Amino acid sequence: MAHDAPAAAGGPTKLVIRNIGLILSGDLAKPILDADTVVAEGGRITAIGREKDVDTEGATTIIDANGTTLTPGLIDSHVHPVAGDWTPRQSQMNWIDSSLHGGVTTMISAGEVHYPGRAKDVVGLKALAITAQRSFDAFRPSGVKIHAGAPVIENEMVEDDFRELAAAGVKLLGEVGLGGVKDGPTAKKMVGWARKYGIQSTIHTGGPSIPGSGLIDKDVVLEADTDVVGHINGGHTALPDGQIRCICEGCKRGLELVHNGNERSALYTLRIAREMGDLHRVILGTDGPAGSGVQPLGILRMVSMLSALGELPAEEAFCLATGNTARMRALDCGIIEVGRAADFVLMDKAQHSPGVTLLDSVRLGDLPGVCMTVIDGIVRSQRSRNTPPAGRMPVIVKG
Repeated sequence: MAHDAPAAAGGPTKLVIRNIGLILSGDLAKPILDADTVVAEGGRITAIGREKDVDTEGATTIIDANGTTLTPGLIDSHVHPVAGDWTPRQSQMNWIDSSLHGGVTTMISAGEVHYPGRAKDVVGLKALAITAQRSFDAFRPSGVKIHAGAPVIENEMVEDDFRELAAAGVKLLGEVGLGGVKDGPTAKKMVGWARKYGIQSTIHTGGPSIPGSGLIDKDVVLEADTDVVGHINGGHTALPDGQIRCICEGCKRGLELVHNGNERSALYTLRIAREMGDLHRVILGTDGPAGSGVQPLGILRMVSMLSALGELPAEEAFCLATGNTARMRALDCGIIEVGRAADFVLMDKAQHSPGVTLLDSVRLGDLPGVCMTVIDGIVRSQRSRNTPPAGRMPVIVKG
């Protein structure tokens, strides 16, 4: 199990990725960039363009992309971490590292609910959230950025508890509904307190998923008014179509689709969002580890499914897993633009896919082959052990 400090040790770094066949920006407004080279210094993107037009001198690492596709690092908007790269839910080690091999470079906690003996009293739940926040802020499993420390709220909490959590560095709430708070008025009050102190909120949507959780229907979702409607396609059991439509039309918050949910409901939500001109509200997660297991390729599978069955252009489907989430979650990654974190995935169409290009293959429902991941300008993995083999592979020519 690899544990890395948030920042790489050593001197100044300059990364040059050249000979890129296609750059997917992660931005719905312009999902494809006209460029073949990206430069990053000190872990931040400093230039995007044609190799002849950008400054590549002094590079400490040079990657020849060999015509492969560059995307922002994928973001999993909904995970349940516990401690390091271990999950008691499936008694499995290295699930985060496996997700890195599926192109995921950033994860957002929806609550550390699987922690053995999880405390439900106010003092205990605050302590657990602060511990998780501190732990994952201090190191990164295999380099993956884990935004954790998401308390599951209980009825006994008061406004001062949220102030204390925010002061301690907690920026997320666990899924509303996984704890004792399951009614609209109480949820609305506590979500308001969280928002007042800069803490972002998510709500469980649909039928119960773990012991202690319960049905959260459209009325509770709309009254609670969380920043993200967590797994609107169910985690695992989805609400009826009519209730999903009411939520989509009744609020302007994030609409999260997860791998561990109802696929038909995910496609239905996507269709409504497109009809409303609100595709920017749709973000992707896995909701793992969970009863369905660990899904290292869950985000890629969602991208492929939404493109192939939802008839969404593949370049836009990738935006749901990158730029949409980054903007909604106020992250500095997820989009290929100057100033943002140099978190990338190099990928290519899988060998023997009938698609002519990577985008064609995704539209046909195939998964791409992940060739390499980069986090903060540092190569973290090369040929994926989980995806099908890529048709082409990039080469590190220096560094």
